[in-house]
Amino acid sequence: MKKDIHPTYYADAKVVCACGNKFSVGSTIKEIHVEICSNCHPFYSGKERLVDTAGRVDRFKKLAEQKAKVSKVRKGKAVKKAKAGERKLAKEKAKIKAEIKENSKPAVDKKKAPSKKAIKNSEKSRGTKK
Repeated sequence: MKKDIHPTYYADAKVVCACGNKFSVGSTIKEIHVEICSNCHPFYSGKERLVDTAGRVDRFKKLAEQKAKVSKVRKGKAVKKAKAGERKLAKEKAKIKAEIKENSKPAVDKKKAPSKKAIKNSEKSRGTKK
């Protein structure tokens, strides 16, 4: 081995678990702190236990609770489509009522200016030209 390029190896490095278990191993770090060891891990201990890493279990429970609240209040697609259909129908009815109202008004005599084509036709029939 080359000298001065490898880290220092500690044959008696301490490992301290969150459950309180302590043991020694060989490592390049003198003291190691872990959250789970073989004494408290569900696979090795046979006990099922939720391990809360940075509040993830609490966060999951909170999200599940919020989903339950929302699902009670939430409306399905069928309800939304029915309401949209009602709005569309109401809009069409209003449009038809406006048309009926407009068509039922008495016709106002407005003299329209004759079109150029009408003027030419009348001049031809009279035989006059400007």
